[in-house]
Amino acid sequence: MKRMFWVAVIVLSVVVPCLAHAEAPSAAFVYIGPVGDMGWTWAHDQARQSLFKDAPFIENVMPGDAERVIRDYASKGRNLVIATADNYNPDVLTVASEFPDVHFTVIEGFGMPYRPNVSHYFGRMYQPMFLAGLIAGKMTKTNNIGFVAAYNVNQVIKNINGFALGVKAVNPDAKVHVVWTNTWFGPPQEKAAAEALLAAGSDVIAQHQDSAEPQKAAAEKGAFSIGYDSDMRKVVGDSVLVSAVWDWSKLYGMQQLLLDKGYTELPNINPGLKSGVVGLSDFSPTVPPDLRTLVDGYRAKMTGGQFDVFCGPINDKSGKERVAKDTCLSDAEIGNMDWFVDNVVVPQ
Repeated sequence: MKRMFWVAVIVLSVVVPCLAHAEAPSAAFVYIGPVGDMGWTWAHDQARQSLFKDAPFIENVMPGDAERVIRDYASKGRNLVIATADNYNPDVLTVASEFPDVHFTVIEGFGMPYRPNVSHYFGRMYQPMFLAGLIAGKMTKTNNIGFVAAYNVNQVIKNINGFALGVKAVNPDAKVHVVWTNTWFGPPQEKAAAEALLAAGSDVIAQHQDSAEPQKAAAEKGAFSIGYDSDMRKVVGDSVLVSAVWDWSKLYGMQQLLLDKGYTELPNINPGLKSGVVGLSDFSPTVPPDLRTLVDGYRAKMTGGQFDVFCGPINDKSGKERVAKDTCLSDAEIGNMDWFVDNVVVPQ
């Protein structure tokens, strides 16, 4: 299985650009948010338009309605149903058992029960978040960096920690202050959270959320921000220093390629910075040249395998050593991370 995966990666750069001009594959998408969020769902829909131009999609599908939507796609002969939220995992597994000839792929869920026609995917977003943290740590003047976060779950925790470790690498005095919104896509809540952080002294706002409202709030107060999901500088302006972005076309193109070649079982995929599935947008002109060089140096070491984010020594908020010097967390340990590094401030 691993060999199959890497063969696909090697040929991907040649084959995927051709898919956009081929007859549309029989794919279908299930979206947790609106395609106009300029974040998570927008990034997925960019991949749909690039690779599966005529593929149907339904937006704003809540987990309680996902099983019906997924079953409807499968019953209509779609050969690849792409579910773009980890909340959909139980629904996907239920429907997949009824349609063994349809392949389903769904965000995260790497520990879910095995089904031969279900694959799970995500990306090591904590890697570009670390790089973004380097920029935030250097650009803050108050040493108070705000982070608007969706839910206190592993997917968000590891991105907060990755970002905070980047901040700490260049500015040990800075703290990352977190506010939870308890929504993936909630523009009013996201903006209110950012405004509260700004009022408390944050001069850089980062996020794990789906809209650009935190960036807009920062711009209105003359503060900097870090975008997420897509290049939010295109929406907000140069106050967005950089964005940690997804390019789902690389991942979805590989999956469709394997199906087209006759594979009946797809591998779970969790690629990192080197793959291009996760990465950084272009820098804002406000990011100075020496800081760009610093970030590019870390990026080169990361893609070259000489450095990774969760390598010790790392202590948590209580001062407990979580990662010893010269050791790194395994994928399983990262996937079960439920603690925060020592420069993160979270509500009690």
